Amino acid sequence: MTESQKIAIVTGASRGIDAGLVSTLSQRGYRVVANSRNITTVNPFPASANLALVAGDIADPSTAAKITETAVSRFGRIDVLINNAGINVRKDFTDYTAEDLQSLVSVNIEGFFFITQLAVKQMLAQGTGGSIVVITASTASHPIAGVNLALSTLTKGGLEAVTRSLAMEYVQQGIRVNAVAPSVVNRPSYKDDWEEFAKTFQPTARIPEVKDIVDAVVYLIEASQVTGEVLHVDGGAHVGKW
Repeated sequence: MTESQKIAIVTGASRGIDAGLVSTLSQRGYRVVANSRNITTVNPFPASANLALVAGDIADPSTAAKITETAVSRFGRIDVLINNAGINVRKDFTDYTAEDLQSLVSVNIEGFFFITQLAVKQMLAQGTGGSIVVITASTASHPIAGVNLALSTLTKGGLEAVTRSLAMEYVQQGIRVNAVAPSVVNRPSYKDDWEEFAKTFQPTARIPEVKDIVDAVVYLIEASQVTGEVLHVDGGAHVGKW
């Protein structure tokens, strides 16, 4: 490994935003440890000595341990953590079940906690700082009438709060902690009528693409004077009513 190569962990990496991040970071010279439940079976990436795949449920603390151990044993360190693994459950508030609550807390909160705690410990041991980026949601600060995500928002809002808290806790150690808050992100599976509806979620009337989110994450990874920031990629929706 050359001195300039950095090591990044990406969770939820088998598709969508984080699959895009794995590809982009690899192209930028990072060595990457990518995780999702089934990443070793659906592996969407070409084989590379600079890429390690770790399958497992991010809500399981043993998966977090395996990810960090792989990063250190194979590449020697951890410089970047991107927490993308997460779920949304869209329901009327009174229809949520105890199982919904457990699922959301397990993946969105516990999954964040286990891997982030281990990554921070490693970054502190290295003594050279680091960058953590959390993927939250625009709806955490800008709910949309008719898009009922209260329980999901409960977890995403908590992630935004902890982003600011950790940014201040570790600022003196050079560990920066930021978040990206997307709105709906375009997917090939969207039907035309849903795509037209989703365009109304943001003033720009355009659904953000995976590349839009990837660009925002890469900026935060490499912006040495930015910490505690929640960068909205939602076409201006968080600003207010339009």
